[in-house]
Parts: sequence; C-alpha cells; structure tokens
Amino acid sequence: MPGGGADAGRPDGARPEQPDADAAQLGATVAALTEDDIGPGRRRQLLTRLVAQTRARGITDLYKPKAAIRWMTDTVAEVAPRVPIRDLATLRRHFPGLDDEALAERLVRNAARTTAGVGAAGGGVAAVEWAVTPTLLSAPVLLAAETVAVVAVELKLIGELHEVYRVPLPPGGAQRAVSLLHSWATQRGINPMIPGAGVSAVLGTAARRELRDSLLRRFGRNLTTLGPFLTGAAVAGYLNRRSTKNLADQLRKDLRHQAHAFAGGKWS
Repeated sequence: MPGGGADAGRPDGARPEQPDADAAQLGATVAALTEDDIGPGRRRQLLTRLVAQTRARGITDLYKPKAAIRWMTDTVAEVAPRVPIRDLATLRRHFPGLDDEALAERLVRNAARTTAGVGAAGGGVAAVEWAVTPTLLSAPVLLAAETVAVVAVELKLIGELHEVYRVPLPPGGAQRAVSLLHSWATQRGINPMIPGAGVSAVLGTAARRELRDSLLRRFGRNLTTLGPFLTGAAVAGYLNRRSTKNLADQLRKDLRHQAHAFAGGKWS
C-alpha cells in the first residue's frame, strides 16, 4: 500500500496517524461509559478497557502527581469533543412527558448513578489491587482512568442541561468541548453572549489551570477509595454521586439565571 497508511500501524514506523487513532479509540470507550443504562458487568469491562488503553499510551509514572494531572488534563481535552450530547429534541424523545425541571432532575439522577457506578467499578478493582500485591502498581492508572470517565459523564450532563435550559452551546466540536471543560472547571454555565472566542482564547493559561486544579481535587479524592476489600467501591460510589449532584446543583442555579437573562434580551 502506498503512503504512510501502511506504516501507521507498525511499531517501528513513524505512525503519524496513530495518536489520532488512539484518541478515537479512547474517546469511544469513554463515550460508552457515559451511557445512562449499562450494567455493572459492562461498566467494569469498559473501565478495564480504558485502563488498558491508558497503559498502551505509555503511561508509566502516574505515581508522580504532576505527571498524573498532566496526563488527565490532556486526556480529558482529547475526549471532550467525543462526548455524546443529546439535543433538546432527542432528550424529549428519550424522556417524554417531562417538563424542563423534571427532565433536568432525571438527567442529574442518571448521571449521578452513572458516576457512582464508575466509582463502584473502579473501587472494586482497586480493592482487588490491594488484595493482590503484585498488581498494586496499576492502581494509579486505574484511578486516573476512573477520573477521566467521571469527568466525561459530567461533561455530557453539563451539555444536556444547557439544552434543557435553552442556553446555547457554541457551534463546532472543538469550541463546544472547550466551553464545556471551562464550565466543568468553574461549575458555571456557558456565557452565550461572548462571541467568536477561539479555542486557544477560551482554554488559555488561566482556564487550563482551573481545569488542572479541578482534576487534581478529583484525583486526590479518588485516592481515598484505595481501601481494603469492598470499602473502596462503596466510598468511590458515594463520593462520585455526591460530587455529580453538587456540580449539577451549582450549574442549574446559574443556568436558570442565564436562561432568564438571555430570554429577556439582556445580560446581567
């Protein structure tokens, strides 16, 4: 086969297409983890796949906090454009008969259940890591993967809550993703009155620092789930559910204000 495509999959080649392919596979796994109704077995399978994909990307020093946070920041930025966000019409079809507030409540409930399920799956594996000493070295990779998965679920929730409250999302995958990341880090709605901000402007140094600091808090919290036996799963599930609900409460309060101001043709 001519060109670089034949070499892209070879271990000894330059593989210019491999990073994009890796990101797409990682994004597909994370997107599957954000689905509302997946069973515990499937969730554990997807999380295990995510851990394997993380290891395949050459992550070996996640015991170093700076390396872990840098990896999570880069990975969340990579997968954010691939997080599936349903528009309002699709949400109405999936949840018929609900008014705006009831629909928002259902989305928050489902997202909290999903992040709790991810925490339970990851915490359960972490409990095994403690019981089987030779595999304990994989625990930081597992926790980093779990953190990325939970953030993806919350990014989906943020996007869909913006749809419910009719606060416009920026057009375009990259622009929308960066705005969602900023909303996640600040726990505030997207400001639809800021026109034409490019990706580099939206996710500048300050916004990237906010994202990194928020991920650091999440990763540090996840470290507390490395308890013996099944205590890790129970704690992880509880903490993830609580954090997702707290995020949603803050965001919904801000979105109600923004939707009112936006509908009135003014910005306060």
